[in-house]
Amino acid sequence: MPRALPLVLLLFLLGCARGPAELPPPPEGSLRVASYNVHYIDLNAESGDWSLADWEQRKAPLDAAFKSVGADIIAFQEMESFSRGSDGGTNLALDWLLARNPGYRAAAVGDWRDFPSTQPILYRSDRLSLVDQGWYFFSETPDTIYSRSFDGSYPAFASWARFEDEIGKTIHVTNVHLDAFSRENRHRSTELVTTRLRPVLDAGETAILAGDLNAIRLMGPVRDLKAAGLTFADIRGATYHFDRGLNLFGAIDHIAFSGARVVQGPYVLRHRFEGEWPSDHYPVAVDLAY
Repeated sequence: MPRALPLVLLLFLLGCARGPAELPPPPEGSLRVASYNVHYIDLNAESGDWSLADWEQRKAPLDAAFKSVGADIIAFQEMESFSRGSDGGTNLALDWLLARNPGYRAAAVGDWRDFPSTQPILYRSDRLSLVDQGWYFFSETPDTIYSRSFDGSYPAFASWARFEDEIGKTIHVTNVHLDAFSRENRHRSTELVTTRLRPVLDAGETAILAGDLNAIRLMGPVRDLKAAGLTFADIRGATYHFDRGLNLFGAIDHIAFSGARVVQGPYVLRHRFEGEWPSDHYPVAVDLAY
């Protein structure tokens, strides 16, 4: 291998981290939908990656990224302030973004005792009103909160919210984060999602699914959700970058929909904000007409 080739490859991978500095305004009448895995905060760690000190460095960049996306609906994953033995009542990232963005409200949240609130869906309150919300765990007992996954590993779940727009149109949004390591969990979780979405799709409602599927386009979860009737926004290139701006494989963060169509995008914001990576994922967005 020529000596210069590894350096050229590295520069290419870093160069691919570029994305639009600003997104164009969404077309009139469209709905900008986004998804963003923002990585949990370790409340037990005072320093190092994902620690409290790290959060202090990345919280302003996270807000800048949020404002740059300018979404009407944005589904978050790993928005968790984690502490062993914690009562689950702390969510630094959610509180921070809501305080800095008064035009937004949070759906798919509640008292941690009966609603897992680490996958909130933020929405513009001047465009949408919340009608209903809920959750189900990727588990043999999906309606039991914090139940372990199909193979007995850590709990994972889908959150959902139903909105109504200014003219009374209903929009159902499902926010998912599939297992990164277990193929069995991903497959069975996808089966559960399609089962729970079936009444929504059969009723002809506008349905949106957003989240971190931990699967590129050719993998089973994407294929199965397409077979269930969802169309995927054609997100190309990396959405996970190792917190280094390294783009080594295709998109694992996705936005899919039924009863809608793409009018602009999709977009992946592959750049730092205020000199920092706010997360190890990039935010993704698409403008939909429905």
